[in-house]
Amino acid sequence: MTPKEEFIQIYKDCIRRENSGELLDYLENKSDFFTAPASTRFHGAHAGGLCEHSLNVYHCLVDQLARPRLREMYGLEYPEESVAIAALLHDVCKVNCYRSGTRNVKNEATGKWEAVPTFFYEDKLPYGHGEKSVYIVSGFMRLTREEAMAIRWHMGFSGPEDNRQIGQALQQYPLAFALAVADMEASYFMEADGR
Repeated sequence: MTPKEEFIQIYKDCIRRENSGELLDYLENKSDFFTAPASTRFHGAHAGGLCEHSLNVYHCLVDQLARPRLREMYGLEYPEESVAIAALLHDVCKVNCYRSGTRNVKNEATGKWEAVPTFFYEDKLPYGHGEKSVYIVSGFMRLTREEAMAIRWHMGFSGPEDNRQIGQALQQYPLAFALAVADMEASYFMEADGR
């Protein structure tokens, strides 16, 4: 099964909210979600990396929330639809923002400069990161407050916002903290250096 097929299967199996079909149609037919990279130089910096990253975050979040300690001690239990929405859609802000090109890199063996493929980031809707994802998703279907906060704050403390505000959001909305951890696990462990 390809990453695109897996994404669509999980999406259709878990997300049944009103207008969710229209959002999936947008991702499939009016955006580059399934062919875009997740970044230009770091995790998932290849065609299809955005879809792969979204799946990795989903699997990390599902595994994390399955831990008995989180459910028993902290009462963290979320409907599978909320988990799928938060994880699969946290980075839709990156659709239609990348263009392919080349950059020059010096070949250490030959000492000559060579053109290598790369991606350039050009955001035509500069609305922030997490908030832009919430904005795009909300244009199709209604999010719960917990889902919206999770998507908005999924960068955790690696975003440019005031640390006090991030801390308050992560404390008040545990799904946001769990999603931020899953995003970091996927980015820094699963996808680091092309793993």
